Formats: sequence, structure tokens, C-alpha cells
Amino acid sequence: MRRVASVIRLRPEHAAEYERVHAQVWPAVLETLRRHHVTNYSIYRHGDLLFSYLEYTGEDYDADMAAIAADPDTQRWWQVTDPMQDRVAEATDGEWWHELPELFHT
Repeated sequence: MRRVASVIRLRPEHAAEYERVHAQVWPAVLETLRRHHVTNYSIYRHGDLLFSYLEYTGEDYDADMAAIAADPDTQRWWQVTDPMQDRVAEATDGEWWHELPELFHT
């Protein structure tokens, strides 16, 4: 299993809407995540910082992430949520959510 933690900025003017849409994530988006081995996916908010955590249980992380990104429902979901977010300064080219290194696990 692979644990993945990431951060992104939430545009403050979109905080209430971001929380509203995440209270009812589209079932097709959730099914795509499950189908591609994403479990225990959580997003936390601290001020304007969003922190996500997920566990990946598949065999080919890159292929599954590409399949999720190619899913039409997921693309529509991102059209709703992406304008509410801004990359953090540490994000590399092509990175939207910035993946964090794991420093400790028990």
C-alpha cells in the first residue's frame, strides 16, 4: 500500500462552496476512485490550506492516476473544484496538488 499526502491552497472566497460540494461528492467520481484502488481518501482544511491523504492499494499508481484523470466525470468535477484552488509555491511544473514526503509512520 502507498500512502499519499498532498497540499494545495483554497481560495478564501470559495471556502463555503468548496465545503458544500465536498459534502456531496458525485457518486461517479467516488466510484472511479474506488475502481482505481484509492481508499481512505480524506481532505482537511486549515485556514486556506487543504491537506489530502489517500491510500493506494493497486499495482501501477501512475496508470491508475492517469485513468482517473481521463475519466469524464472526474474531469467535470475538477472543472468545478479547480477554480477554487491555487497551487502552493512548492508545486513543481505539472503538479496541481503538491505531494508531501512522508517523515514518520507507525
